[in-house]
Amino acid sequence: MTAFKDHFSGHARAYTLYRPTYPDRMFAHLASLCARRGHAWDCGTGGGQAAIRLAAYFERVTATDAAAAQIEQAVAREGVTYAVAPAEASGLPDASVDLINVAQAAHWFQHDAFYDEVRRVAAPGCILALSCYGLFQVSDAVDAVVSSFYAEMGPWWPPERDHIDTGYAGLPFPFPAIEMPSFHLEATWDLDHLIGYLGTWSAVQRYMKDRGEDPLPYLAEALARVWGGKPTEAQTVRWPIHFKAARLG
Repeated sequence: MTAFKDHFSGHARAYTLYRPTYPDRMFAHLASLCARRGHAWDCGTGGGQAAIRLAAYFERVTATDAAAAQIEQAVAREGVTYAVAPAEASGLPDASVDLINVAQAAHWFQHDAFYDEVRRVAAPGCILALSCYGLFQVSDAVDAVVSSFYAEMGPWWPPERDHIDTGYAGLPFPFPAIEMPSFHLEATWDLDHLIGYLGTWSAVQRYMKDRGEDPLPYLAEALARVWGGKPTEAQTVRWPIHFKAARLG
């Protein structure tokens, strides 16, 4: 097994503070697909954004991440147990999981080894749901500035980012896929919060390390000119969600 590629531990606190939250109706739908709602595994949990919502629908949730720094910052919730473990070796018992949820993380995994682990821990009828979100939408003017910045960060994006850009269309997936409804994340943020979120992009972190400078103040100036109001005024930010999902066994 090759080494875990950790792009987020250095800013785990910011990741927890600034990343958007998932819609409850997405998890309600996933739960409705499951044969049982005893145990959910939130794999690659990060700060636990998805795990704490799954707890409303499952008797217990195990949330794992290979990065200890992420688990240290995870949001506590009754019914959720956090553990440091790679996606490819969860430590969970055989045939013990009714839902395997992977939100914004599957593109980092060693896919063959991960799917072997999925087959091992999945109970009959288990739902596997891999989801991702890419660039957000605010307004034509804001989106144009962010798209240009995203392109400028291109050399600093890890190659796995290509899977996000294609909405997981090319992500390896050895199971018959099931259809999923359309879902999106939505937040109401001022410009400072949006800049905080952009600072969690792995490419921005790599740029700052390589160049020794922060590109975000310049981006904030450009966005302030097209924000459509004072920077302190909140705007609606939306991210379409893309899925690969299957029923196992």
